[in-house]
Amino acid sequence: MVFYWHLGADIVAKQADSTWGDGLIDQLSKDLMSEFPDMKGFSRTNLMYMKKWYLFYSQSSAIVPQAVGQSNNTPLKEIFRIPWGHNREIVTNCKNVKEAMFYVQNTIKYNWSRSVLVHHIESNLYKREGKSPNNFTATLPAPQSDLAEQTLKDPYIFDFLTLTKEHKEKELEDALVEHITKFLLELGAGFAYVGRQFPLRVGKSDFFIDLLFYHLKLHCYIVIELKATAFQPEFAGKLNFYLSAVDSQVKSKDDNPSIGIILCKNKDQIIAEYALRNMAKPMGVSEYKLSRAIPAKLRKALPSAEQLETELEKKQ
Repeated sequence: MVFYWHLGADIVAKQADSTWGDGLIDQLSKDLMSEFPDMKGFSRTNLMYMKKWYLFYSQSSAIVPQAVGQSNNTPLKEIFRIPWGHNREIVTNCKNVKEAMFYVQNTIKYNWSRSVLVHHIESNLYKREGKSPNNFTATLPAPQSDLAEQTLKDPYIFDFLTLTKEHKEKELEDALVEHITKFLLELGAGFAYVGRQFPLRVGKSDFFIDLLFYHLKLHCYIVIELKATAFQPEFAGKLNFYLSAVDSQVKSKDDNPSIGIILCKNKDQIIAEYALRNMAKPMGVSEYKLSRAIPAKLRKALPSAEQLETELEKKQ
């Protein structure tokens, strides 16, 4: 990776002093492939990416301080730690160095594959992480409150679901459990699925939690309540009750205090902040976004897969 960095720097420097322009890259590609016939990665396209990669990060003095081409500082070491394919995706899709370093550091931290990295970039994780209204600072000790805040997103993107506009909570719950692997990917690293409609007996009454998870890094249970409506202040009171019950009946002495997440169709930020302000239990409020289902009338008007296949065969 260091070689690619210096190669990108050389291309930039030589093009600045040459009248060849992109012709220099064509010639360099031929020379490198001839000199190193057993090595891949010297195509014209890849050399253009090396140039783009170098130019993208060299704009930041935090990445390349003072002398151009320095590679001993910590940010560059992090960039060099991730595979070239990951680096290409990041510089191609990120708007600035700060956003790019977010994805670099999380790729290292969570060992993301390229497909997982692309998923998080496309769903704009950088702008969603840690943006949910919550009361973690007031209800959790500093190390855990910081990690809990980073764990929440707003909104959550369930682009793998297609529900009707007026869907109900049970429909959403059924769909999320059916696609639990993709749901866990969107929730983020550390979430382990415990169950749905998790039963609690309080007094002489039975209650059921929509979704219960355990977070392996926070070492606590995560209670998720689904609401197919706009956020209402009373939702926080009910979640506070559930968290008290989980802490009393499910949490062990080695677990940290349970955390609650209210997932709702939409919310008023100020109402959510007021509702959480004096709650005793740690919780946050986030919206969720879905793919829109095709209306039934339109769906009937669209050709089926079999019809499309038949038409394609006719044209061959």
